[in-house]
Amino acid sequence: MANHIVLLILVALSFCYLAFAFEPSPLQDFCVADPTSSARVNGLACKNPMTVQANDFFFSGLHIAGNTSNPVGSRVTPVNVAQIPGLNTLGISMVRIDYAPWGINPPHTHPRASEILTVVEGSLLVGFVTSNPDNRLITMVLQKGDVFVFPVGLVHFQQNVGYGNAVAIASLSSQNPGVITIANAVFGSNPAIAGDILGKAFQVDKRIVEHIQSKF
Repeated sequence: MANHIVLLILVALSFCYLAFAFEPSPLQDFCVADPTSSARVNGLACKNPMTVQANDFFFSGLHIAGNTSNPVGSRVTPVNVAQIPGLNTLGISMVRIDYAPWGINPPHTHPRASEILTVVEGSLLVGFVTSNPDNRLITMVLQKGDVFVFPVGLVHFQQNVGYGNAVAIASLSSQNPGVITIANAVFGSNPAIAGDILGKAFQVDKRIVEHIQSKF
């Protein structure tokens, strides 16, 4: 009987560990990041709290439109721990996304965060794809004021489906959510993934793969 109780306790503790595995939890009022520290931690080391200033918790710039004159027609302005050191250990961040008419935020994933997006201006086609084996596309068109959630790790995208500029604000459940843009990662890796590997994966001729890789 005692062995069973011990086993149940160990199982319960393992689930607790999994539940809190995403972000380090703060053990004090704040842990403002010290990017100059050489300490190797999961996140960033804390600076001396007596040297912390208001600017450590501040960022200005989300009122400025991003430059969308690029091949995909969108620009992401991040506000994560790199911009606000005070976000360290708090498990949150945000971005502003600007879209030119018919511009896209290409299919990508955030390996460490779920995302909740609010349309501030314009109309956006949004969607995400469920994991294997279903790979089901869940998609809809959002209008100003609408909100949509992208679960952690799933491939998702947005496209401006209006004739004017569009703007969205998104919050993410990590101080450093990361981003993996699918096309860049697959066709623009350094060094490049072998053409015959990608040719088999996408079931196309190797020369087509090499042509796409040349774009990146």
